[in-house]
Amino acid sequence: MSESEVIQQSKVAVTRSMLIRDLRKIGLDAGMTVIVHSSLSRMGWVCGGSVTLIMALQEVLTSAGTLVMPAHSADVSDPADWESPPVPSTWFHSIYQEMPAFDPRRTPTFGMGKVAETFRSFPGVRRSNHPIYSFTAWGEGHDVILAHHSLDDGLGTESPLGKIYERDGYVLLLGVGYGNNTSMHLGEYMSGRLERVKRSSPVRIKGHRQWVKYQDGEYHEEAFEVIGKAFEASHPEAAALHVNHVGQAPSRLLSQRAIVDFTADYIKKNAD
Repeated sequence: MSESEVIQQSKVAVTRSMLIRDLRKIGLDAGMTVIVHSSLSRMGWVCGGSVTLIMALQEVLTSAGTLVMPAHSADVSDPADWESPPVPSTWFHSIYQEMPAFDPRRTPTFGMGKVAETFRSFPGVRRSNHPIYSFTAWGEGHDVILAHHSLDDGLGTESPLGKIYERDGYVLLLGVGYGNNTSMHLGEYMSGRLERVKRSSPVRIKGHRQWVKYQDGEYHEEAFEVIGKAFEASHPEAAALHVNHVGQAPSRLLSQRAIVDFTADYIKKNAD
């Protein structure tokens, strides 16, 4: 959506103070651990854009809380796996020879949106060391959440998603649906029903660029909207789900552990 279209669809200019008010109203509070997925355009015309939203989130959480976002870079991978779009197989050799290794400081996010890409370079933000499934974090728990991100099963229990689960953290969906809820991949993993696949990426090991192979799951986020609707229809405890508007965006704050456990159970019961 273009900026002019966002302006036309906005009732007022969405300011930092408005966002802080709405974030508190939906249940976000100081000291929480929360992973955020967002669509800035759905929130209306935000004065200051992604910077304003990030600052509002930090002000509400305070430095005693922990703010997490996905910083995935699916393009740092084997070109033979690329589908949207694919590249000619005659290019593969050059890509294998020349693709830069993943670098937490330099590698941009891919398809994560403006807010996640802006957050990546914010002061005090750190990034985990996975070539395609990295996460960024700021605040009290960033070291614990980002440390020892397993190369195998990068969205499993030994990932930042697993650390958020251990801390009984939250998911905040700002103007996006369950299809954007990365934490539900952890539920897929915990279901034990994931098909196993091999992937490869260029990384730096002891100063040298190398292609490494690792184990992953064949994830299916296309089912997440159905699972999310079933979760809400199950009438979760009031503390597990809050629904309200942040800016103009329909938003949800939910218990990460609740949606992960529900996803795992749903997949086990509906495996076919």
